[in-house]
Amino acid sequence: MSAQHDFYLARAAEARAAAGESILDNVRERNLRAAEAWEAMAERTLRGDTAREKLAAEKAAAALLA
Repeated sequence: MSAQHDFYLARAAEARAAAGESILDNVRERNLRAAEAWEAMAERTLRGDTAREKLAAEKAAAALLA
């Protein structure tokens, strides 16, 4: 996992914690939406990292065969 992925997950956890502490409904909902957005960014980053690793492995395998 990348540092960026970890950063996004940390921000999501902070937003969820803030939502849990919120008294006002609109603030709680805003923090929950923020947490969902951070988690989506973390997922996209993870998919990108995985795709890059797969591509690098395929290139390395192709180089060995060439």
